[in-house]
Amino acid sequence: MNTLFVVCAGLLSISILASSMSSRLGIPLLLMFLVVGMLAGEDGPGGIAFDNTDTVYVLGSLALAIILLDGGMRTRADNFKVALAPSLSLASFGVLISALLTGLATAWLLDLHWLQGLLLGSIVGSTDAAAVFSLLQGKGLNLKRRVSATLEIESASNDPMAIFLTITLVEMLANGETSFSWSFLAMLVQQFGIGGICGLAGGLLLVWLINRVILDTALYPLLVTSGAILVFAATNLLGGSGFLAIFITGLVLGNSRLRSLQNILHMQDGMAWLSQIGLFLMLGLLVTPSEMLDIALPALAVAFFLILVARPVAVLVCLAPFVFSWRERIFISWVGLRGAVPVMLAIFPLVAGLEQAQLLFNVAFVVVLVSLLLQGASLPLAARLCKVEIPPIPEPLFRTSLDMVVESDYELMVYQLSDSNWCVGNALRDLKMPKDTRIAAVFRGRSLMHPSGSSRLELNDVLCVVGHARDLPALSKLFSISTVRQHLHNRQFFGDFILEGSAALGEIADVYGFEVPSDMTGMTLAEFFIKQFGSYPDIGDATEWQGLTWVVAEIDNGWIQKVGLKLPDHLER
Repeated sequence: MNTLFVVCAGLLSISILASSMSSRLGIPLLLMFLVVGMLAGEDGPGGIAFDNTDTVYVLGSLALAIILLDGGMRTRADNFKVALAPSLSLASFGVLISALLTGLATAWLLDLHWLQGLLLGSIVGSTDAAAVFSLLQGKGLNLKRRVSATLEIESASNDPMAIFLTITLVEMLANGETSFSWSFLAMLVQQFGIGGICGLAGGLLLVWLINRVILDTALYPLLVTSGAILVFAATNLLGGSGFLAIFITGLVLGNSRLRSLQNILHMQDGMAWLSQIGLFLMLGLLVTPSEMLDIALPALAVAFFLILVARPVAVLVCLAPFVFSWRERIFISWVGLRGAVPVMLAIFPLVAGLEQAQLLFNVAFVVVLVSLLLQGASLPLAARLCKVEIPPIPEPLFRTSLDMVVESDYELMVYQLSDSNWCVGNALRDLKMPKDTRIAAVFRGRSLMHPSGSSRLELNDVLCVVGHARDLPALSKLFSISTVRQHLHNRQFFGDFILEGSAALGEIADVYGFEVPSDMTGMTLAEFFIKQFGSYPDIGDATEWQGLTWVVAEIDNGWIQKVGLKLPDHLER
C-alpha cells in the first residue's frame, strides 16, 4: 500500500512541477503530463508495467466527467446566443464528416476493413474538452467570443456523438454485422434526448438544493461534485449520454445565482486539474511506445490527414450557413485538438476483444500526440496570424463571494495599483466608481489604512473592493494591471479614436471629412455594423469603409456601445 502511495504521489508531484517548464519550452501542459506517464511506464526509466484497461476506463470516465463539469460551469450562457447553432453543427455533422473521411483514409493506409477504419475515424473524430479548455486558458488567449464560444461548446458537446459512434461500431464488429440499421438513429436521439433532459433537471435540482441547505462553506463544492457525478451515472443507467448531462448540469450551475459560487469554482478548478493530471498519467502508463514503431508512418499519415484535410472540410461544411470570416474558419479548423477522449475511446475495442484493437489504440495515441504537439504548441501563433485575438479583459488579483444570503451577489475583489493606473495620486472621492461599490480597505506596505473620501491612492496600494459581479469590467478598468502584447494594445488594436455606437454616420462624416450616401446619414454606427455583417457583430470585428478602418470595441447585451476608428498611415503622420 505504501509503495502504491509513494508511486502515485510521486508521479503527481513530478507532473505538477514539470508543468512549470511547459511555457518555457512551448510544450502544451497536457502533453507534459502524458510524457511523465510514458517515462514512468515499462519502456521508460520508471519501468512500471501497467496494462489494466478496466481501471483506466472507470477512472478515466470519472475524470472526464469532472473536467466537463468544470467546463460547463465556466461557459457563459450568453455564449449560446452567438455560438449554439454553429457549435452544435460541428458537434454532430462535424464529427460525422471527420469520422467518415478519416475512416476511409485509415482503411486505405492500414489495409483494414472499412468498418474498422470508420471505427478509428469515430475514435479520433471529436475534439477534446479537456485539451481545449486547458490550452485556451493556459496559453492566456483572449479570443473573439464568437470563436472561443464555438470551440468550447463544440468540444464539450461533441463527445456524445463520438462515444455513440464508437460504441455502435464496436457492437457491430463484435456481432459480425456489416451494415447500419434504423436503430442507429433511434439510439442517437435517445442518447442526446435523455442526456439533455437529465442534465437540465439535475442542474436545476442542485441549484435549488444548494441555495436552501445551510452547510459549512467547504462542503458546497463537494455537494456540487457528488451531485453532478450522480446525474452523470443516473443518465448512463437510463440509456442517455452522461457526458452531455454533466456538461449541461455544470452549465446550469455556473449561470445561476448560487450560494458560494466563487468558492465552488475555485475548488472545482483543483478537481479538474487533478482529473486531467491523473487521466493523462494513466494513459501515458498504459501505452507502450516501442509497439508504435512499426505503425509510426501510417499513423502519422492518419494524423496529418485528420488535421489538414478531414477537420478543415468538416468545419467548412458545418460553418457555411453562419457568419464567420475566412480567418476565423481557418483558426477553428486548426483548433481541432485531440486529447484524452480519443485514447479513452480506443480502449473500448480492447475491452471488447476486437481484432486489430491494439493497432487502433496505438494509432489513436499517435494522433493525440501529434495533435497536442503540433496544434497545441502553435495556438498563440495561429491566433495571431488569423487575427482572432482581442485585448484581454482586466481581472482582479483575487475575487470571492460575499453571499451571506443567496439573494446577494456582492463579491470581494482585490487589486494592486501600478503606474499604469490613472487613479494613482487621486483622492477616493474623485473616483467614478459604480453605484453600490465601496473600497473596504487599503493596504500600503504592511499597514492597513482606513480609507476615507480624502485618502489619496499611491503606487502599489492593495485595494479590497466590495461590489457586484456585474460591475467587474468597470472596476477592473480602474484598478487592474494587465500585461498586453504589443499588437493587442488598445490604441493599436481598436484605433486612434473610440466613438459611440449611437453616433450617426452623418455627424461622424462632418468631423472626419468623408461623404456618406444620403440614405445612410441618419444610420448609427451600431446599425451600420449590423448591416455590414448581417447579424450582431463581435468585439474585434473590423471593416474597411470610406478609406478608414472601423473596429467593434465594446458590446453590451448584444448591442454595440463603442466603435474604434483607425486612421490611414498618412493621416496619422
